[in-house]
Order: sequence, then C-alpha cells, then structure tokens
Amino acid sequence: MVRISSIEASDRDEWLPLWKGYLDFYESTIDDGTTESTLARIVDENGELHGAIARDDDGRAIGIVHWLTHAATWTRTDYCYLEDLFVSPDARGGGTGAALIEHVRVWAEEHGSAKVYWLTAEDNAAARALYDRVARRSGMIHYQIALG
Repeated sequence: MVRISSIEASDRDEWLPLWKGYLDFYESTIDDGTTESTLARIVDENGELHGAIARDDDGRAIGIVHWLTHAATWTRTDYCYLEDLFVSPDARGGGTGAALIEHVRVWAEEHGSAKVYWLTAEDNAAARALYDRVARRSGMIHYQIALG
C-alpha cells in the first residue's frame, strides 16, 4: 500500500532523484540553485508551493507531486494547479500516480479550491490513460511565451 506524506526538508535525498527523473522524462534541465529553491519553497509551511512524497511498503520513495493554488476569475475561490507528478518507472502501474492525484484532490477540496487541473505532453500516453480515468479533459490547448 502506498503511503503519502508532505515533503519535508529531511526528504531531500529521496526527493532529488525523483525530481531529476521527472526533469529527465521531459528532457529538461534546471540549474541546481532553482532545484534547491524549489525544494525550499515546497517545505516552507507558509509558502505557496506544496508537495507530497509517496512511499512503498518498504518505505522507499517512489513518487512525488507538487501543486499550488491561484486566484481565478471564474470562481470566488482558488484553482489548484497540479504542476509536477512523477512516479519511479519501476513503481508504475501500481496505483501510485492515482493516489498522488487523489491526495492533491482531497487537499484542494479541504482548502476550498474550485477545481484541480494539470497539463501533460500530448505523447505521454501512459499518463494520459490514467488521467482519462480520474479526470475530464478540458479541451483547452496550452500556449506559452517564455520570458527572460
């Protein structure tokens, strides 16, 4: 059974390989300073970023999820954006991804968010199969402008 708990500073050495695995999956790199800042903001109890880590029966870290909330114009409450979700390749297919999403959904509901939403790559077929089971596709297309 998967156990999920908030990411704490003491989880750094187990969080880091999962974070790097997530970045590798998306063929991305982030400098070490940004990685350290990200973790610091996640573990800050008063911060805007939140995170959870999933552990297997042996206590091994096998997945992470990060999220944040933001104001929205179409509701009186916030939206919850699930920004990062990663499950170790050797632990996939066992329900960890669904459990991490459910963890965020429960958190968001308890904190008064109107919805939870996220993005994924079009070619991420395995993850999309899970997402199609636990959520509804919005039909929106994502655009972005990089700054700096």
